[in-house]
Amino acid sequence: MKNGHKNNSSFKRIIYSITGFVLLFILIITIEPELIFAQKDNVVNTTLATPDSTNYKVTFIELGSVRCIPCKQMQAVMKSIEKKYGNQVKVVFHDVWTTAGKEAAKQFVFDAIPTQIFLDQSGKEYFRHEGFFPENELVKVLKQKGVK
Repeated sequence: MKNGHKNNSSFKRIIYSITGFVLLFILIITIEPELIFAQKDNVVNTTLATPDSTNYKVTFIELGSVRCIPCKQMQAVMKSIEKKYGNQVKVVFHDVWTTAGKEAAKQFVFDAIPTQIFLDQSGKEYFRHEGFFPENELVKVLKQKGVK
């Protein structure tokens, strides 16, 4: 019976150890998710959200993350806008679940991700949308400021 008790005690230590590691992992990804989940190369780069009045009619800012489903869907929309209107629209992406993205996004007040913010040539916000924004609807917002 002593041998069975010893095996049971070893088994409990192993279970406690595994549980501890799982809880530690959860804690780490909650506090610093970028340590575990690095941004992929296929993501629109994060840049400062400052309008460039000399070149762009609109600055399109996306506040989101590479890990939320509607945000992932917006990646394709952002790439398409950049490809079609890159000489008229500056596309800016901030992953708000990373340290750098959180810092950059502090200048905006928002309740949900993804959030799209549109600035005119002078840097004044003229439109805002929360959630997935279909490209055909987004283009209508761009055209309000003369994007062709």
